[in-house]
Amino acid sequence: MSTSAAQISEFIRANDVKFIRLAFCNLFGIQKNISVNAAHFERSISRGIPFDASSVQGFSSLGSDDAVLCPDLDTLTVLPWRPTQGRVARFLCDLLSSDGTTFFLDTRHLLKDAVAAAKKMDLEIQLGPECEFYLFKTDDDGEPTHLPHDFGTYFDIAPLDRGENVRREICLTLEEMGLFPETSHHESGPGQNEIDFQYHSALRAADDFLTFKSVVKAIASLNGLYASFMPRPLADQSGNGLHINVSLFQGGRNLMDGFATGQNSAAEQFVAGVLSHVAEMSAFLNPTVNSYDRLGLAQAPGTISWSFKNRSNLIRIPAEAGERARFELRSPDPSVNPYLAFALVIRAGLDGIARGLSLPDPTVSSGELPTSLSDALTLAENSRFIMETLGQPLCAHYIAKKRDEAAAFVSCGDKADFYEKKYFRIL
Repeated sequence: MSTSAAQISEFIRANDVKFIRLAFCNLFGIQKNISVNAAHFERSISRGIPFDASSVQGFSSLGSDDAVLCPDLDTLTVLPWRPTQGRVARFLCDLLSSDGTTFFLDTRHLLKDAVAAAKKMDLEIQLGPECEFYLFKTDDDGEPTHLPHDFGTYFDIAPLDRGENVRREICLTLEEMGLFPETSHHESGPGQNEIDFQYHSALRAADDFLTFKSVVKAIASLNGLYASFMPRPLADQSGNGLHINVSLFQGGRNLMDGFATGQNSAAEQFVAGVLSHVAEMSAFLNPTVNSYDRLGLAQAPGTISWSFKNRSNLIRIPAEAGERARFELRSPDPSVNPYLAFALVIRAGLDGIARGLSLPDPTVSSGELPTSLSDALTLAENSRFIMETLGQPLCAHYIAKKRDEAAAFVSCGDKADFYEKKYFRIL
């Protein structure tokens, strides 16, 4: 449904909205925003809001490049945890250059292009993320500690699970914002939680993931806690995963339903395409130094393989049928830029269909995932698929920034301090 400017103005008036947050994510998936007084919002609809992109972390070193925030009117939501009088609403934004063309680091646009490419092949891709996060205690000054909120384990209940009420508050807040989590539970690590989402179109799923992370952070803070999406915040405990569930619809039918091997179906070819490109996509699916502390441990895959049901493989085909039939990509973690990650997964699958790739036998390894960010960046840098999918300017900027990050970790004297400042307090 397309929302009109008149409908937005009426919503703002009827809901006593005084401030409007125009949000976007930088190249590395960190949400940024500017607040606009509601009385001046119509100007931002017609003209956008210009800003200095070179000052935004992840966009920096761009010289004097300016960009323009253009709100997507269909993403309007009120932030329920903000004041009920003088309320705050939020839009997600597309990014334009000052000349009106797409800003070259606008990753939301890349996902839109991937969705359009799927549509040309008569495919609709639906995604359902499963995201894990840790809850930590804070000190007397409200600063995060590394003390878990509880010492529960997988599927525990209270009193071992002390995150139950926080998860419920998160889920209820999300529902108020038009997001619909399906399940929530305590995960394997102490203070670790998981919330799983209803399936949506790829763009909606990416938008919702960005919203989800901000809601988790906000509700945790209101409860005197700190939420961390760092891939592995505790060195001796389970890491945080972002499992991406993918369904392929064609003519209203889910092509993953009744998934079987040896038929060279579009579903098989799509999965084969993801397997064929996943190593070179790792710099975007696992984009931090810390990401590689998680891979290859517990149920976080290190080899490139697929199977029915088995969670130790990179891709799993759950025992589901009908609309819920899907495959699950298990290597990504929550530090991703969701627009980049989802766009790459879709493009890799479409490439598998275009090339008619055959799916390897179940559980048979077809290679290893990279074991460091530096190795992952080298694979991405040498990948024609990555360059064609994301464009050389974006790839060059991303790889250069991440090379600096990897080099800074190697040269730093205190690895724990690097993790603390670069990841734990940001992700």
